[in-house]
Amino acid sequence: MQRSQRPLRHEVLTWQDVDRLMDVLLAQLREAGTFDAILMITRGGIIPGGMIAEALDIRHVLTAAVRFPTRIESRPLAAWPEFLQFPADILLKERRTLIVDDVWGSGRTSTAVRGRVEAAGGKPATCVLHFNPYRSLFSSARPDFYGAITDAWIVYPWEIDRDLNGISPLPPVTPN
Repeated sequence: MQRSQRPLRHEVLTWQDVDRLMDVLLAQLREAGTFDAILMITRGGIIPGGMIAEALDIRHVLTAAVRFPTRIESRPLAAWPEFLQFPADILLKERRTLIVDDVWGSGRTSTAVRGRVEAAGGKPATCVLHFNPYRSLFSSARPDFYGAITDAWIVYPWEIDRDLNGISPLPPVTPN
């Protein structure tokens, strides 16, 4: 019997939940010292990465877009990544670079980006809001920094449907 890679439960987070996770992460990151650059993995790492960059005053902000093919014969998780967007090596060379994503599920994306930063001569560290060791494909690799461990499918507040159908707009605020 093959174990399902999909969690049995979903956890929907609020912005307060994210603030608590950020407090945990920022304490770890401050203790680890300064970073020369931040590399946010699109799309999940954009919001937490922006929050971290602002809190730690990291001004060298970069993005990476990575895609994995959905099917490669009968082994979909064995596919090589396609880097749709990635900073030039010169932007990473000799820089202590914090790689940020929202969640470490299989770990493929974070480890692929880490490898690419190392190949460019950078000094990478990985950071996620949630680490799911139960889905990770790597027995020894894990994020360097994480806010929480989970076995759930996480839904972040920025992923919630923002469709306003059926929601009455608030009346305009009038000054006193």
